[in-house]
Amino acid sequence: MSGLSTHVLDTANGVPGVGISIKLFKVEADQLELVASAVTNSDGRTDSLLLTCDELRVGKYQLQFDTADYFRARGAIVPETAFLDDIVIRFGISDTQAHYHVPLLVSPFSYSTYRGS
Repeated sequence: MSGLSTHVLDTANGVPGVGISIKLFKVEADQLELVASAVTNSDGRTDSLLLTCDELRVGKYQLQFDTADYFRARGAIVPETAFLDDIVIRFGISDTQAHYHVPLLVSPFSYSTYRGS
């Protein structure tokens, strides 16, 4: 099944990232168009695909994860000007028949991502 999905893992606490706001933008000529938004569920995933197979288009996209508020809510000491506030991941979609999964592994001071399955 093609489409775009994501999930968040809180590597500082070893748990799914629950309640993290996510925005998906289409990037065209350095302009951002909001195409989807979601909040992660109890498994750190969104309840549905961010883009379905019918919505998937070739191009550049940007995921934005609101992680500073998440860590503050968990009781982490995060300054007002957080080191990692909104984490932005830009990526390209070149095959509309493929599935794109973009997970985020995050702590208050580091993150990583990869193309998952």
